Amino acid sequence: MTAPIRSILLAAVVAILCLFTNAPDAAAQRQVPQSREQMQLSFAPLVKAAAPAVVNIYGRRVVRSRVVSPLFNDPFFRRFFGDRFGFGVPRERVQNSLGSGIIVDAGGTIVTNHHVIAGADEITVVLADRREFEAELLGSDERTDLAVLRIDPGEERLAFLELRDSDDVEVGDIVLAIGNPFGVGQTVTSGIVSALARTQVGISDLNFFIQTDAAINPGNSGGALIGMDGGLIGVNTAIYSKGGGSLGIGFAVPSNMVRTVIAGFTTVGKLVRPWLGAWGQPVTSEIAQSLGLERPAGVLINEVYSGGPAERAGIRVGDAVISVNNRTVDDPKALNFRIATLPVGETAKLRLVRRGRETRVDLPLVAPVENPPREVTELSGRHPLSGATVANMSPALADELGLSRFRPGVVILGMRRGTPAARLGFQPGDTVLEVNGGEVDSVTGLKRSVTKPAARWQVVIERDGEKLNLVIGG
Repeated sequence: MTAPIRSILLAAVVAILCLFTNAPDAAAQRQVPQSREQMQLSFAPLVKAAAPAVVNIYGRRVVRSRVVSPLFNDPFFRRFFGDRFGFGVPRERVQNSLGSGIIVDAGGTIVTNHHVIAGADEITVVLADRREFEAELLGSDERTDLAVLRIDPGEERLAFLELRDSDDVEVGDIVLAIGNPFGVGQTVTSGIVSALARTQVGISDLNFFIQTDAAINPGNSGGALIGMDGGLIGVNTAIYSKGGGSLGIGFAVPSNMVRTVIAGFTTVGKLVRPWLGAWGQPVTSEIAQSLGLERPAGVLINEVYSGGPAERAGIRVGDAVISVNNRTVDDPKALNFRIATLPVGETAKLRLVRRGRETRVDLPLVAPVENPPREVTELSGRHPLSGATVANMSPALADELGLSRFRPGVVILGMRRGTPAARLGFQPGDTVLEVNGGEVDSVTGLKRSVTKPAARWQVVIERDGEKLNLVIGG
């Protein structure tokens, strides 16, 4: 054997020995417990510290109804008399809702789900030690399904959970869910983070949920999802279920969104989110290839609101937004979430791809403006829109209505039952574009159009991005 070959073989043997010497032994990492102490490892200390901060919430709503004669259930009588006749005095009954909540500061601020307390006339909070407090509703936000309450514990400092940075959570992290499922009392379940940034759940337009397989059941809504350091990483909100029970797919609102909602209702008294002023679509494989991206990622901008923050930042149609403050975005809902969790008055750094080249812009974080003024009006008279309540669309109104995308014009907010607008099938959210061939750009202009007598009416509306043409008479 020649000297060069011996040298090569010797080097290979040394490399292999070093590899086995330095590499961690996989078998050694998966050991059975070696002592009594290791066999007794438990989540109990973590639960003992966190459980007092998780409360039960009872909402009560008084519903008034009237006893109606069985005679009027007959379709023949209802056809002629409707629901106007009955007998007896109005009867009241109480509807109760049950959920969970989390104390987030020692003074008694509590966060829960919007759907837990929606429509409640009275809200009662029951602490882990069974003491009861009447709660004040500071604010509720349907778009994130979060609500903020406050109780008065006097001089006592309550146990509370600190909010963690939910962006530090990773798939595979062990988590605990604490709540009051089915009203049986406080319950703790364990699991892992199954997925992050779930945006296709369909619960709200600001979907960006943490998914977990920790058992979550009815009554857990508003409860805590905590990490192994005891910090709050999410508020349990929804489950995927075919029969009402847990199938191991639960969703929690991330703590970064929770923090924003709490700050809005406790410091300003209302929730004010910054807005982007641009809309787009997910980047597909074909779009990614045309933009020179390695993989499909980001949001392709296809509309920019004139005078909005995006336009002022220099964002153009055709740009692909890749990240916000170095946090990647994969679809429009993720982009909306990232913007909505940032404080008004600051600046966000957006990374874009424009014509194959990467660029960065500074986005001013400003509240959506009410321009033009909404001019809420209920229309009356002899025309198809009689009974509809309309308003001038603006960025501020669109935010209140939960519209991630809108166009300037006149929007229908609602309509009274039994009026022509209700019977003809107009819906809240419809944008009125034209009346009898005349373009509608304001409430004032719409009022002027419907006061002109006509034997035949033609109304063009936009609904969910589609134009609909309604013709009445003639």
